[in-house]
Amino acid sequence: MYRFFVLSCMALMATLSACSTTRQSAPDTSIKTSSVIAPEERKLAYTGDAAAPRMTGWHHLAGRTLEVSSLADLKLQDKEVILSFDDGPIPGRTDKVLAILDQFGVKGAFMMVGEMAEMHPALARKVAEDGNTIGSHTYDHANLSSLDFDAAMAEVIKGELAVTKATGTDVSFFRFPYLAESHRLRAAIAMRDMVVMDVDIDSKDYFNTTPVSVTQRTMDLLHKRGRGIILMHDIHKRTATMLPTLLSELETEGYKVVTLKFKKTPMPNNVLASADFVTIR
Repeated sequence: MYRFFVLSCMALMATLSACSTTRQSAPDTSIKTSSVIAPEERKLAYTGDAAAPRMTGWHHLAGRTLEVSSLADLKLQDKEVILSFDDGPIPGRTDKVLAILDQFGVKGAFMMVGEMAEMHPALARKVAEDGNTIGSHTYDHANLSSLDFDAAMAEVIKGELAVTKATGTDVSFFRFPYLAESHRLRAAIAMRDMVVMDVDIDSKDYFNTTPVSVTQRTMDLLHKRGRGIILMHDIHKRTATMLPTLLSELETEGYKVVTLKFKKTPMPNNVLASADFVTIR
């Protein structure tokens, strides 16, 4: 009886060992794994999620910081990209995107919907505190082309104020929902010291498709242009799923992620002199 018990224990230990070996098998080669496999003599650092390890000190994807005061200043060099994310913030999605950007040491431009920022102010503030570029995307994602000018500008201003309050920082960038714009609206938004963010590469991550398809489409378009502003949405699960693969592809192919900052245009001397003259009088 004792012998039977010992043999049973040995068989159980062998079974558990086999299971452990299975879990530690080679990674799936259908996806890039540079973000989760440590190079020799490098240590993985964790941010609380055991399924999302991040590397410290070895990514080389971050590029320059570009200061712009107007769209004319937003000129990218070959193999430079800007990562932009619309429609957030939303818990469970935006925070995952932030963690992935942190893994690769890069920043994004987050075009927030004012209503979403109001609903999730702590998350909106974290986006800003992490050093990302902050923009607005109207208050409730209205199609501005369907509104008259005054109503459209009211929607823009309401969204700007909501995002400013939630993030605690100035909102210096704007993107039209559905990219539905007009010359008059663009000019009026520019007068508010905001740069309108256009789109060069639409990932179409809002389509009901696979993360692999989103990555492939984005890279195919980027190969044709060589540079540009990439449009993504931090409200979709597939975006957070595909982002590590996309960033790994960009890094492997030698692209750099540019960080955007707004540069206020200095007031002309004649305007300052006029203001001083009015004050003295």
